[in-house]
Amino acid sequence: MYKIISYPVVYPVYVSVASLHLPLHVITETLGMFIGFRYFLFLRRRQGDRVDSNNRIWAVIGATFGALLGSRLLGALENPPALLHADNALLYIYQNKTIVGGLVGGLIGVETIKKLVGERQSTGDLFTYPLILAMIIGRIGCFSMGVYEETYGVPTTLPWGMNLGDGLLRHPVALYEIVFLLLLWQLLRMISRRYTLVSGARFQLFMIGYLLFRFLLDFIKPGYRFAFGLGSIQLACLAALIYYAPVIIFPSRLIEKQYA
Repeated sequence: MYKIISYPVVYPVYVSVASLHLPLHVITETLGMFIGFRYFLFLRRRQGDRVDSNNRIWAVIGATFGALLGSRLLGALENPPALLHADNALLYIYQNKTIVGGLVGGLIGVETIKKLVGERQSTGDLFTYPLILAMIIGRIGCFSMGVYEETYGVPTTLPWGMNLGDGLLRHPVALYEIVFLLLLWQLLRMISRRYTLVSGARFQLFMIGYLLFRFLLDFIKPGYRFAFGLGSIQLACLAALIYYAPVIIFPSRLIEKQYA
């Protein structure tokens, strides 16, 4: 039996701005995108960019529209029965979103645009750290929603279980993700300092790490599961990990060869 406990935090958390009373999640989502993009521009100025400016703009457009479409589609597919029985399927799709769908959709969008404009350079490395930062800020907002958004965990008897608004001690999966992203950020920095990576390797390592983490994390999140025990997000993670299978099996491909 799970212990019932009461905390002074009231979920979802709202913030008063002038005459507005806004959910903290709305603020952090907007801040995450804004700060992440500003950080991207900062890194681009400081490090330079191998990608032509026009093609970079197209890559950003492809990533944006791919992420918007992918996040909504996969978000709606998290619960297929609910989608099938929705009074307005388009509204249901619009109201649901997930970061995994955004990442996979953004990847598809960028790769499609690159083929159309003939860009051969990798475009992902400059996005990596800004994307992690934006996700961390966004997950703070997810945590502030408690059980009123599907970013909470199943009940747990572990000592760090938290009451997220329904009186049960649950896995605070949004906090788990924030900690993981901070560790992944530092790990990527360490790898980049130790090895000379090929173009695009940093982004590939980020995607592989995050997708594997999300595949495992979703085992302690409630939600619809198919008969074989996996959910739609886990299936999307597996599909994307198969896409990255060549570098998972042969990680030396990510390291630039040194010639004497």
